[in-house]
Amino acid sequence: MPIRITITAVLVALLSLCALAQTSGLIANADASFDRWSGGFSFSVYEAQLRNALALYEEALPTIDPSASQTKSYVLGRLAQGYFELGMAYLTDRDKQEEAYAKGKNYALASLRLNPAFVEAEKDSFRAALGSASDVKAIFWYGNNLGRYLNFHPLTALSGGMRDVQASFERAIELDPTYLGGGPWRALGSFLAQVPTFMGGNQDDAQRAFSNAATIDPTFIENYIDDAEYIAKPAKDWAHFCSQISLALAAGANQETMAAWPLYNALALHRAQDLAADHPCGN
Repeated sequence: MPIRITITAVLVALLSLCALAQTSGLIANADASFDRWSGGFSFSVYEAQLRNALALYEEALPTIDPSASQTKSYVLGRLAQGYFELGMAYLTDRDKQEEAYAKGKNYALASLRLNPAFVEAEKDSFRAALGSASDVKAIFWYGNNLGRYLNFHPLTALSGGMRDVQASFERAIELDPTYLGGGPWRALGSFLAQVPTFMGGNQDDAQRAFSNAATIDPTFIENYIDDAEYIAKPAKDWAHFCSQISLALAAGANQETMAAWPLYNALALHRAQDLAADHPCGN
């Protein structure tokens, strides 16, 4: 009997090691495909890499040991980010965009719910739970995916969804305002600049948010472009508009700056060039 128990224990241990190796291998391969910093970056080529990374992360997710909460949080975070980026950067079909943002939203929420404190707070109020989130990546990507998803669901947006977006960004600022090149401030600024006043919009607060983001990370070109497009252009403040466009184009001419945030800076530079063409600033 002792020998049989020992053999069984060894077999279980070997199977566990094999499963762990499989999970680790899938995540490592997904990370390699997700990587946009090693070597030269091609916007058109990266779409296939991103799709492959998402497929590998999704393959790895059900193989993660239930006790490995940090690993699960990491994979869920990458899926939430990746689906947002796929929808934002590459997809043009509205149904596919909605599907991508829905997946990203759900993965981010699953990551938030790994925290027992979030689950407990959610019993009383979902918005209160958002305010208790402890993972900046999960709450940031939840807010971003939800915001895009609500474009397809206006009734949900009006019935409280947009307030959840704002609450998510405000909590992300509290947790880590430097994440993704000032991302929490930039996201809040975009929200405040684009939604109506009755839903929380405020142009002055939006401009301050963009300024905070640009101060945190001058290499993230979108910090200038959002300010130019969502604040200066509607106000016809062409001096400020041209100042922000000039900063963006100058940053885009710097290879090191472009390499700091390859995907996002490629998108932002294209926006800067389009905006400059619409309203020439003497560049």
